[in-house]
Amino acid sequence: MNVEIVDRLIEKDPSLESSRTALEAMKEGAICIHRAWGVGRISGFEADAGMILVDFEEGERKSHAMDPVFCIDKLEVLADDHVISQHRANTEEIEIKIKKEPVEFFIDIISKFEDGCAPTRDLERTIHLLLGPTKGKKWWTATKKLLVKDARVAVPNKKTEPYVLRDEPLKPEQEILQDFFDEKRSKEKILLAEKLYDLSSEKEDLQADLPQVLHDLTVALMEARNLSQADRLHGIWVRNNLARDVEEDVEKLEPTSASVLNQCEDDLPGLADQMPAKFHSRFLDLVTRVYPDNWKKIVLQLLHNTATKFSGECAHFLIDREDSKLLVKSLNDTLDEQTLKAPVLLWMIKFRALSKFEALLDGLMTPRLLTAVFSAIDYESLQNATSRRIPLAEILSDDKELLRDILSKGSAENAKDLAQALILNPGFEDLSKRSLLARFIKMHPEIQEIIEGGGGSSSQSSAVATDDSLIVSQSSYDRKVDDLDLLNKEKIPANSQAIEAARELGDLRENAEYQMAKDEQKILLSRQADLQTDLMRAKPTDFTDAPSDAVGIGSNVTLSNTNSGESQKYTILGAWDSDPDNNVLSYLTPLGQKLLGKKVDDLVETEVEGTVTNWKIEGLSRWVDSQ
Repeated sequence: MNVEIVDRLIEKDPSLESSRTALEAMKEGAICIHRAWGVGRISGFEADAGMILVDFEEGERKSHAMDPVFCIDKLEVLADDHVISQHRANTEEIEIKIKKEPVEFFIDIISKFEDGCAPTRDLERTIHLLLGPTKGKKWWTATKKLLVKDARVAVPNKKTEPYVLRDEPLKPEQEILQDFFDEKRSKEKILLAEKLYDLSSEKEDLQADLPQVLHDLTVALMEARNLSQADRLHGIWVRNNLARDVEEDVEKLEPTSASVLNQCEDDLPGLADQMPAKFHSRFLDLVTRVYPDNWKKIVLQLLHNTATKFSGECAHFLIDREDSKLLVKSLNDTLDEQTLKAPVLLWMIKFRALSKFEALLDGLMTPRLLTAVFSAIDYESLQNATSRRIPLAEILSDDKELLRDILSKGSAENAKDLAQALILNPGFEDLSKRSLLARFIKMHPEIQEIIEGGGGSSSQSSAVATDDSLIVSQSSYDRKVDDLDLLNKEKIPANSQAIEAARELGDLRENAEYQMAKDEQKILLSRQADLQTDLMRAKPTDFTDAPSDAVGIGSNVTLSNTNSGESQKYTILGAWDSDPDNNVLSYLTPLGQKLLGKKVDDLVETEVEGTVTNWKIEGLSRWVDSQ
């Protein structure tokens, strides 16, 4: 807006004088940001209405009228030299720089921040608004890797720390070396040592310091009590990598990787799942050295009991060592037993079409595999709550050829059974079910009958009902069973006797005893129906499969009030386990639903009687581990 318009606004409301600069910035052509509506451009001013007009890039808000006084706090007007303003003014030129000179473009961005210091969150927001969420995330992921090696930028070790544009360039390895010696926490020391190894372009520059690094790292590995065995094994391998640079005999350095493996012999899958992905192959090599006589058996156990990435690595490991027959036999056996877990199934589906695995896996792509897939999806949906994605269900929907390949190897009866299993499976959204059922029908039109209930009058969507299963504790399930048993064996028979006895008293219209007995009968039968329905829906669990990295059914959650700092601990259990006096919540409660799927540091908003409170998840553990 021009000076005259601003003067008139201030004349009407003198308190706006302090906001003069913000008002004058709302000029035609200026790029602005609204918290909810994103990036826009001020396209003009409606003098009669006293409104600025903004063309927002997303949605239908073109020439959107806004009160300039309202916009003082709600609209961020960007300077002409802001990177987003420059991008919108010279899109083609800036896009070339973004693509070809990502680090230089980043320098342009951070230099606009005060003192060249930018919080990670602010940087990511700017990049998101600049390039859009998908392109921005991809660009930022790639650029971060380049920044680590640029002497002009101090890259934070944690997301909560800022990026800093250095006054004087400094080799990253020198900075990391200083951080390493200053760091007191053992786990952080390991991570810094790993960075030192990965980033050091000229190892001879660090020769003088490496002996001390090795000494400090070895002390941390031996004495630190807060390190997990996975952290310790990770640290040993990092130390050994560095030791080789100074020609140390790593076999003489304690502790050894073999000693850690022997200590974890009873839970090798748990240890494997905690290892960084780049060490998976190294872990399996270690298994062959420590257990030379039965390493194949151990690798198969790891294959069937670890997460997707490690499970897949086990399969590749066996194939590369010409043990594919052993792998196929193991997969066949577990398919026959219907005990094949989601991670292995994911690997089989993802890699079945690659030339290296096609012949090996082709014989396994049969209806029994789809039965195993549905079973695994059903299990995951019950264990991980509806808020969590199920990769196996997603890949089944996305892979257009999978169902066709599998159904072509079975009969129409197989297809009917599998379609019925799909309809009843709680792990799919309705739209996904309908899409998958359409593929069934394309190959076997007779399946239409089960979708329409045999009568031809119902819609496809009506048969694909939303799952209403209840996840419950075994103890609460047993209580419901006892309640139903009491009704069936004692209360309902006693009521029937009371009704018959009341009948013998004569005129039923004036028979108060009869009416009371019939009223009680209605209550008892209603209670019986409710209990039967509840028990049919119920899926008892002992919560041992509760996730550890996100809130699930069977989690202990510690919340902190972001305003007052007040701390509150809750336990999220089954549908029938609520105990408010002891802060035990059913997962079906409003707070339980909001917490499911959330992770440490996530925020949750609650509203009680109009009062909104923001909570931060400070701690997370499994309930079963505290019992």
